[in-house]
Amino acid sequence: MINNEKISCSVKEVTSDAVKFTYPEEEIINTVYKNTVQKIIYKSGRIQTFVEATSYKKVSNVDDFENVTMTAVEAEVKGLFKLGDVSSKAKGTTTISNQERVKERAYRKMKIEAAMMGANIVYLTNQRSEGNKDGGIITSRQSAETSLTGVAYTNQLPNSGDFRKLIHSRTNFSAIEENKLWSSASDLTKAPSKKELKILNIINDNGIITIEGQLTGVTKYTKFRLANFTDEYFSIYYQDKDTAYNYKIKF
Repeated sequence: MINNEKISCSVKEVTSDAVKFTYPEEEIINTVYKNTVQKIIYKSGRIQTFVEATSYKKVSNVDDFENVTMTAVEAEVKGLFKLGDVSSKAKGTTTISNQERVKERAYRKMKIEAAMMGANIVYLTNQRSEGNKDGGIITSRQSAETSLTGVAYTNQLPNSGDFRKLIHSRTNFSAIEENKLWSSASDLTKAPSKKELKILNIINDNGIITIEGQLTGVTKYTKFRLANFTDEYFSIYYQDKDTAYNYKIKF
């Protein structure tokens, strides 16, 4: 079982970081990272579950941002699905701001941006933190600051077939919530929405689902990523310069 699909195969070997297998009537050995394998159901009926995949928490919408895992270990994201780069910056309001609280705000913003994209794990590539600095004759006083950069991943992409079944043949949908995050903002902006989405086409590019359509008031963009969905609503994501947008839309 991998990313909502079953692979019928013969398992040849399970190593410390991968599963090796062959497809029916083939001899070529294929390899997948254990991070992406949820479980193996053997002919005998024995089920082998992998901690690597089940340890990631589910992110169903932006409100689940606390479920996003942060890691500085590259091996933990091998085989996962890359969704995009993320960055975050937080600065103290005064020169006596607590440096740890400033760092927490930066991490929180990065988790929110990742959740807006549909990610549930971020590989942190760089972290820069500076404490409060007293000014001098030439330099001015500076408050604590933390800057983060990373890459957002998910271990489970939205299932294209299930999404198509939920929308049926409909093309027009109503957004009920707008989530917005400026790069310079201290937090997420959440507001009710009355925008309408008209779906013109759905593209599945190696598991990444893009919705081509028209969103009320948005003329510059016609392509939106499907971040996630439940039986009741789905979320779309796009970015305009330094601002990330996520809309919650009713089925």
